[in-house]
This record gives sequence, structure tokens and C-alpha cells, in this order.
Amino acid sequence: MLIVLAFIILFHLAAAILLFVATIHNAWWVVSPAGRDVIYTDLWYSCNSTCYPVENSHTVEAAYLQAVQATMILATILCCVSFFVFILQLFRIKQGERFIFTAIIQLLASLCVMIAASIYTAEKNSFHVTSLKEGSYGSSYILAWISFPMTLISGLMYLVLRKRK
Repeated sequence: MLIVLAFIILFHLAAAILLFVATIHNAWWVVSPAGRDVIYTDLWYSCNSTCYPVENSHTVEAAYLQAVQATMILATILCCVSFFVFILQLFRIKQGERFIFTAIIQLLASLCVMIAASIYTAEKNSFHVTSLKEGSYGSSYILAWISFPMTLISGLMYLVLRKRK
């Protein structure tokens, strides 16, 4: 049982680390123009040798970008909260009960990641300036999609898991 508990904790921490990296790192969109530096764009900034804010990110037309920012931050917070709730429930719930509250929070984190990555996928062409449209998805975007099934599986594990001695 101790090995299963260690696996669940490590799996949850790996999902949380992926969420942090996907939210913070500046590689959601990568543009490699011929003869120039590579430009990395994240949810807040576009960077090559210097960083500048994503154009029109504060306008009403870019509300979807703000939705992606908010849901990724919310997913990261929910994932961390569910880990602490799991640790508290390890010591508080009775033997044989399930970790339902932890599972609900983790499944909400999974839903937030899916919403953020889906919105970014659907709206990628509308918030990039014309010089950045000929790019491709970066590592942070891929990590966000990888963290979605990880948080989903983690939430489902908490639904199934019962407390034992």
C-alpha cells in the first residue's frame, strides 16, 4: 500500500510540475523566421532577445487569451490545492472512505487545462500579429496537453482510492 501511495503522490507532483512549466515557460508558440532569431510567444509575452507584451492582449478582442491565462493559472492552483487536501484527508478521513473531495478538485483542474488548451488551439490565429502567424506550437503548449490526461487520471485515481491502514 505504501508503494501505491508513493506512486500516486509522485504522479500528482509530476502533473503539478507540468502545469507550472506550461503556465510559466514562454514557448506556447514558436516562430523561426529565416535569417532571424527564433521568437517564442507565451500567454503574456513574445521574446527573442528581448521580451515585449503580446499585442492587444488587454483588449476585448483578446478576451479568449485572458481566458486561457485565467484557466491555466486556476488549473495550477487547483492542482496544488488538491494535493494539500489529499495530504489532509490521509490523516482525517476514516478507514475505507474515498478521497472524493480531492478527486473533485483534481478533476476541475483537468477541466481547466482542457479548456485553456482548447481555446488556445481554436483562437491561435486571431491574436498573433501577422509576423507571428507562420509559427508552430511550442513545448509549453504540448506540456499543457500532456498535463490534461495526467490530471484527469490522477483525479480518477482519487475517486477509486480508498483509505487503508
